[in-house]
Amino acid sequence: MEYINIITHIILIMSLGWYLITNLQWYNYKLERVILKHHKWQWHITYFLSPIVLFYIIPEPYYAAYFFIIYMTSFILWNKKLDRAVVLTSRVKRFLAILLFTTFAMTALCLSSPSCTNMVIFTPLILTYGISTLLEKIFFISFKNKGKQRIKSIAGLRTIAITASYGKTSIKNYLYHVLKNKYKTYKTPRSVNTIAGIVLDVNRDIPLDTQIYIAEAGARVKGDIEEIAMFLEPQICIIGSVGPQHIEYFKTLDNIIHTKMELLKSPRMKMGFVHESVPIKAYSTITKFPNNLHITKSNLDGIWFDVEVAGVIEHFHAPILGSFNAINLTAVILVSHYLGMNIHEIKVAFESLPQVEHRLQKIEAGGKLIIDDSFNGNLEGMLEAVNICSNHKGRKVIITPGLVESTDEANILLAKAINENFDLVILTGSLNTHLLSTNINKEKVYILKDKSLMEATLAQKTRIGDLILFANDAPNFI
Repeated sequence: MEYINIITHIILIMSLGWYLITNLQWYNYKLERVILKHHKWQWHITYFLSPIVLFYIIPEPYYAAYFFIIYMTSFILWNKKLDRAVVLTSRVKRFLAILLFTTFAMTALCLSSPSCTNMVIFTPLILTYGISTLLEKIFFISFKNKGKQRIKSIAGLRTIAITASYGKTSIKNYLYHVLKNKYKTYKTPRSVNTIAGIVLDVNRDIPLDTQIYIAEAGARVKGDIEEIAMFLEPQICIIGSVGPQHIEYFKTLDNIIHTKMELLKSPRMKMGFVHESVPIKAYSTITKFPNNLHITKSNLDGIWFDVEVAGVIEHFHAPILGSFNAINLTAVILVSHYLGMNIHEIKVAFESLPQVEHRLQKIEAGGKLIIDDSFNGNLEGMLEAVNICSNHKGRKVIITPGLVESTDEANILLAKAINENFDLVILTGSLNTHLLSTNINKEKVYILKDKSLMEATLAQKTRIGDLILFANDAPNFI
């Protein structure tokens, strides 16, 4: 029986460690965010606190039965249902290896001292978190210094850094598409925008013959963007549209603005392109945009707009959706022109501009028109998506969790726009379900509690000729 108890303790601690590292990975390895900002606090009770509390309440022979039959079954099922399961990176593997070692060490010590049983759960977790955090800091400092040297070793490299409350990934992708026609250009992959992701990208992937490197910079706290600016030292800095995105982290819009402006602290900055939403004084090294932007048409076939470049009004067309993208493209035009591309070259590049995946991406499948805007999580962008879809002649369906990390007022405004334009509203997640459903006609609302049933639900609820808008897509831990 003692061996069963020992095995139970070891697997219990490893399960708790697995839960902890999964949550840390979701929240950028910030323990305070896991504790204070988690959207599913009930998971902490079910999968972390309950097995610990019951460990001290249920006698050992019976605890093992509870643990293996009830807890482990529910824990395994929970992991299988996650749409963002833990990724076994080197950091995660190191954490689990350290935890396994400390668990075995503590278990061995406790075999000769029954009085330490109460510490056998907490001590390995605390030790592992402390050791792992220290090791990762040491590794990161070394890796960061190595990356800094690698950037300096690329002769003639010009670096462009982009930040914004929303639109930075789109600006990055559009700018890359234009500049690659004339220069050896490289961009950070996907939505990589943290210092850790950028350092990894520089060390591992950037080609040594790159002429222009484009990176995006994101932030959750003050100082995040400054750290990226000091690491990359970009010569060209772009600050796109700034708004109350991630307001729960920054508390005020002023804090968001000042954090975005940290990018301009780059020691080697030659020119900054700054959206007019940022209240910055006129400087010779700052170009404000959009400059006399006029959107002439925006529909499901693209956008047409006019903008002033070097004192001349120029006409542009791009086969992408969303009138707000004209603002992003204005930044692309100004930066590309600054780097030596002429207007004709930019216009030609625009005609073959690819859609950005999951950002107002138009897909036709099975007789249905799908607008995939699942990576767009700001109010302005979501309202634009709703507006574009309103022109569709057939039935309109929207799948959304609403706005995440935003205000109730913004979600109510979004709900009212959805109610006016859509025939079927499929709400996902639990974060905004009550708020949205109370502001949308009940006969239109279908609440999808399990996202794994999405495909079956769409097959049942939609039909040929429908327009289906995927508006934002929060992972199920939110």
